Amino acid sequence: MPRASFERHLRELKDEVLVLGSMVEKAIVRSVEALKKRDLELARQVVEADSEIDQKRYETEERCLDLIVTQQPMAGDLRIIVSVLYIIVDLERIADHAEGIARIAIMIGDEPPLKPLVDIPRMAEKATDMLHRSLDAFIVHDADTARQIVFEDDEIDALYDQVFRELLVFMLEDPRTVTRATRLIWAAHNLERIADRVTNICERVVFTVTGKIEELGVSKY
Repeated sequence: MPRASFERHLRELKDEVLVLGSMVEKAIVRSVEALKKRDLELARQVVEADSEIDQKRYETEERCLDLIVTQQPMAGDLRIIVSVLYIIVDLERIADHAEGIARIAIMIGDEPPLKPLVDIPRMAEKATDMLHRSLDAFIVHDADTARQIVFEDDEIDALYDQVFRELLVFMLEDPRTVTRATRLIWAAHNLERIADRVTNICERVVFTVTGKIEELGVSKY
């Protein structure tokens, strides 16, 4: 395969990552919207759409493997393809967490709301922003931005702790709220895990640029 043709395939591969990323971002936003507005139909749509995300991941994986087998890329080109293989797995896992939130919304159903949701949507907004920027950093090979994004995970952790403490107070004051509060804690935990997956993506960005596998540390607040 001529170099120009191979580079075109690499660009298309990166485009596939962005498409998958967009699908995953949409799943996060819609799942939390369904939880906040108690929209069961929207929640079911998120659950149903998860299979499309899975299929997109598998298709992209096949393209990666085909390029490796047929072109035997070296050095930087191989790092890009290997990073894509890891990133699409994390994207699929993030979508699973979004599906989990949607299923929680379905479990809650038409139960009376425990409290207005404030911090959980904030967590979702921050996590989605981190995800979007991490994929942008991968496309342009921006290791510095990837490293910076990792430190923003502290904000997600702080919000999660805040949600946990607040809901714990509800449960202690009124045991009848335990089930509803626990489900909201599950939802917040899914968002906390999404941010952790974004850290994995950022590590792959750094690997793509430097060729070194680094465990990017997060400062504790």
